[in-house]
Amino acid sequence: MIFEDDSLLILDKPPGWIVNEAATTKRTPVVQSWVKANYQFETAESRRYRSGIVHRLDKETSGLLVIAKQEEVFSFLQKQFKQREVKKVYTALAHGNVEPEEETIKVPVGRLMWNRERFGVMPGGRKAETRYLLVSRFMARKSKETFSMLELYPKTGRTHQIRIHLKYIGHPIVADEFYAGRKRARQDRTWCPRLFLHASGIEFKHPKTGKRIKFTSELPEDLKNSLDNLEK
Repeated sequence: MIFEDDSLLILDKPPGWIVNEAATTKRTPVVQSWVKANYQFETAESRRYRSGIVHRLDKETSGLLVIAKQEEVFSFLQKQFKQREVKKVYTALAHGNVEPEEETIKVPVGRLMWNRERFGVMPGGRKAETRYLLVSRFMARKSKETFSMLELYPKTGRTHQIRIHLKYIGHPIVADEFYAGRKRARQDRTWCPRLFLHASGIEFKHPKTGKRIKFTSELPEDLKNSLDNLEK
C-alpha cells in the first residue's frame, strides 16, 4: 500500500495480479477480491463500483492503482479520468534506439476486426495519444542488441495503448507476448521475467480538498534485476 485516507486507497499492484474479478480468474490473484476480503469501506463489496477500483492495469503491469472508498469519490475520480485531468506516468523498456528522444504518438486504437480479443492501430478507432521521453539507453552484453528506457505519459487511456503505440513506431516493449512477437518475447523472457511496464506515477485532484496530489512508485525488484543483464 502506498497511501490511505478516509477517501482513497492507493495500491502498488504486483505483477501477475488481475485487477477485476471475472469468470476466468479463479486461479489468479485478483485485486478486487483482495479488497473485498480486507476492507469494509462503502464500495468494498459493491459490484457496480468494482470495489472502488477506478481504473485498470494489465495483468503483467505493476504499479499504482487508485481505489475510491465511497460512491461519490468513485464518481468524482472517474470524471477526472474521462476529462483527462489525471496525469499518469509509466516506465517501459523498449527494443531499439528510440528516436527522437521526445515525441507524441497520435494514432487511433481499437479492437482488431479479425480477432476481437486483440487491439491495434485501427483507422476509425478511438483517439489515442501517448507522449514519451527517453530516459536512458542500454545494450545487451552478448547480442549487442540496443534498448531504450522510456517514461510515457498517456493522455488517453485505451486498452493496451502504450504497448500498441510503441509497437507502431517499431519499438515494442520488452517481453510483450502480444505486440513484440512470440519469438522475440520468448528470447526476452530468458532475462526479463515479464512485460517491462510499470505504472510509476499518478496525479489528480483529491476528492475532498480539491488540491492536486501526486504519488510515485519505484521500479520493482524483478525489473531492476533484469537490467543487470544489460549495460548503459
